[in-house]
Amino acid sequence: MGSLSASYFERAQEVIPGGVNSPVRAFKSVGGSPLFIQSAKGAYLKDVDGKEYIDLIGSWGPMLFGQAHPSIENAVRQALSNGFSFGAPSYNEVLIAEKIVSMIPSIEKVRLVNSGTEATMAAIRLARAYTKRDKIIKFEGCYHGHGDSFLIAAGSGVATLGTPDSPGVTVSTAKDTLTAVYNDLASLENLFNANPNDISAVILEPVVGNMGLVIPEPGFIEGIQKLCQANGSLLIFDEVMTGFRLSSSGYQGLTHIQPDLTTLGKIIGGGLPVGAYGGKAEIMNLIAPAGPVYQAGTLSGNPLATSAGLAMLNLITENPEVYQELNKKGEFLANGIRQQLQELQIEGFVNQIGSMFTLFFTSKVVKNFSDAKTSDTAKFGVYFREMLNQGVYLPPSQFESWFLSAALDQSHLDHILQASRIALKKTLVA
Repeated sequence: MGSLSASYFERAQEVIPGGVNSPVRAFKSVGGSPLFIQSAKGAYLKDVDGKEYIDLIGSWGPMLFGQAHPSIENAVRQALSNGFSFGAPSYNEVLIAEKIVSMIPSIEKVRLVNSGTEATMAAIRLARAYTKRDKIIKFEGCYHGHGDSFLIAAGSGVATLGTPDSPGVTVSTAKDTLTAVYNDLASLENLFNANPNDISAVILEPVVGNMGLVIPEPGFIEGIQKLCQANGSLLIFDEVMTGFRLSSSGYQGLTHIQPDLTTLGKIIGGGLPVGAYGGKAEIMNLIAPAGPVYQAGTLSGNPLATSAGLAMLNLITENPEVYQELNKKGEFLANGIRQQLQELQIEGFVNQIGSMFTLFFTSKVVKNFSDAKTSDTAKFGVYFREMLNQGVYLPPSQFESWFLSAALDQSHLDHILQASRIALKKTLVA
């Protein structure tokens, strides 16, 4: 007898491209067919067949305190009784904007949108308008959503123009996006030198979560800021993933480096769809209706999403110890898996910072996308499927970060390591 997930996936493929509404959900890189989730609570996901899994996705980041936290659930229930969407201002929009501004020093004004992709697209448009320049620089392996300007592959050399990385992205769009190598300041400097007075902004995930977790080397982010300042270009931190996850001020709160613009998402919706971009008032005041840069959204500042996000941010300020506790959990798991790799003599490398980490099946130290691509993705697929068998739900891709939540207790961590040992042994005989 087949599973309900398998039958639902068959039906989905008839009416949804690939059977999923976001590509990584399809399990194509790990094998098998995706599980359909029925519910989530605390540290667990439950699929439609009734099996529970320890959740290490956390809806790709926002569930810092676990799934369906009571404070957030209560906030949404209360907001729900007042209506779903107004198409007009609501007070919670003001409250969450004030909260974000109070928590992130680099943000003086903020605009709410509906997704991280929308936030990054708007931030790039704003940077171009402010600097009166057309080109941007991104880093290979950093993902900033599916906007045309970001789906660009690196050229054949560090000073070449990008090429479209997806059908439907025009060559004329690609020519304005240049690609540097993460953790390689020389590649960035070469692009600036080859394009004097043309670069409007450099955008990056300061800690990368979309090639697997990759951490900036000492001096890298500082070097980017200096190059931007020397060339009159804006520095944009894409903290859609890391914002409020690594600290109450995001990654920039750990380093005290203040970008010109920051994009946010995930956590500020508490699990509901939301995004935001913000920065210096001088720049943000160019946005309509204050200025000429047009950006709008019917559902922006949705009352349900702002209620959930405000409850989440209040949880963070009420529980500042959460980051230290999550880092301890991250270190415990990362060190445990490193020890297993050594004992079993399996080539692997673990990156970890705070509540984010990734196991790469490679012998290389992973500090950029080229390093990450040396990973044995087939071996990761074996590991992923066995972890699923053992009741642990990982991101279904070698090139994604794992996310921990405050809902994980020591018994969960022990189970994850027990499952990992079994899954690693499975890779030896696969």
